[in-house]
Amino acid sequence: MVVRLNSATLGRLPIAAPGYDRHGVGVGIAHFGVGGFHRAHQAMYIDRLLERGAREWGICGIGVMPADRRMRDVLRAQDGLYTLVLEHPDGSREARVIGSIVDYRYAPDDPATIELLAAPTTRIISMTITEGGYHIRDPESVFGLIVEALALRRDRGIAAPTIMSCDNIEHNGDVSRRAVIAHAELLRPRLAGWIAEHVRFPGSMVDRITPVTTGDIVAAVRRDFGVDDGWPVVAEAFASWALEDDFADGRPPLEEAGVLLVDDVGPYEAMKLRLLNAGHQCLCYFAALCGYAAVHDAARDPLLAEFLLAYFDSEATPTLRPVPGIDLRAYTRGLIERFANPGVRDTVARLCAYSSDRIPKWLLPVIRDNLRTGGPIRLAAATVAGWARYAEGVDERGEPIEVVDHLAGSLVPIARTQRRHPTAFVENAALFGDLARVPRFVEAYRWALDSLHSRGTRATLEALLHDELEGASR
Repeated sequence: MVVRLNSATLGRLPIAAPGYDRHGVGVGIAHFGVGGFHRAHQAMYIDRLLERGAREWGICGIGVMPADRRMRDVLRAQDGLYTLVLEHPDGSREARVIGSIVDYRYAPDDPATIELLAAPTTRIISMTITEGGYHIRDPESVFGLIVEALALRRDRGIAAPTIMSCDNIEHNGDVSRRAVIAHAELLRPRLAGWIAEHVRFPGSMVDRITPVTTGDIVAAVRRDFGVDDGWPVVAEAFASWALEDDFADGRPPLEEAGVLLVDDVGPYEAMKLRLLNAGHQCLCYFAALCGYAAVHDAARDPLLAEFLLAYFDSEATPTLRPVPGIDLRAYTRGLIERFANPGVRDTVARLCAYSSDRIPKWLLPVIRDNLRTGGPIRLAAATVAGWARYAEGVDERGEPIEVVDHLAGSLVPIARTQRRHPTAFVENAALFGDLARVPRFVEAYRWALDSLHSRGTRATLEALLHDELEGASR
């Protein structure tokens, strides 16, 4: 029997479901960007706390983009409930209905959203809006709405909230602070000083691989778990959240849910971005050029896995500060296992998408640190060359590649000139800064790009790893 998911059917569901009374849960967190990752990560942690009695910390999701209308409609039909399916590397699976999202507002259609953001009970405003969302200057953007709500709080004498970024951006707390203050200076100039004095912006590191929900996933939840859910989420079993303990008006007892509260999230953040996120980039372009569609298939290719481990050990890890409580060697070996998890069903195309937002923030800092210290850069430079080769829009079998990127309209034509002009791609100073004028980087990049064109991906990676092994033996 298949059960349609909503509040009325909770007692009849064949999988684990909230044991707390959701009618008694108040909204303490307003979250912008209720997508798959938020529902697999932050909302899951809050669901754990609600089970432990922290009833004032329910979540109200807020959407601002046209695509968010569908999330509103699905969650409204399901009373905010959804299914989270965890896929373990050994092939086992577990499913639970998450109940922490107790309200959802689509801001363009709901003027009362500002009042919710300004309410004294809303003590945390969090966001998962991806990298590009921090650069939008618009009164109706996430930050425009936040500024208007902060103005109401100041005028009414309501305590300032904590604004918490859950995005994969280095120094995300500082980035969100700058974005809010920049909007305040634009929209409410006299508010900026109050924000700087009273609002808190803790940095965070969030970690859980969560692929996009597809029709196949919806069908599988219905078939395998007996739940008719319009928008379930599938994620790996691994989850991690490190968060600076810097809050303006109290916080949930997050440590009881497994969150690591720290004084400085920087080491955890750099670890995640330079290993997991940059590691995805070191895998995806070569995987795409070789014709892989699924991440787990690519990660199980011994050559690609060996390249990843070499990048982790020789180029990325040496740029990191010590990370308290983390064995970095064990973490990187665990990443290979996580990438190779077939249950996650992540796609190479997803990892390759929006590279112009990702490579500059995740991989180029590793290159720049090693250029500064004299460390090795050949594997990371080869990954940049892999992106440039991928951006030509055709794989090694001659099959077309759909390059999904905000800058695809300019990047693809440039990439298609690079057989004649080898540094054309990296001469984009907005993305690469001055790297096209750094001889050591240019030499490594040009060698890799030429090898990808003339010998192909596998021969290029084999040569790089051979040189790596030779260098280690000397």
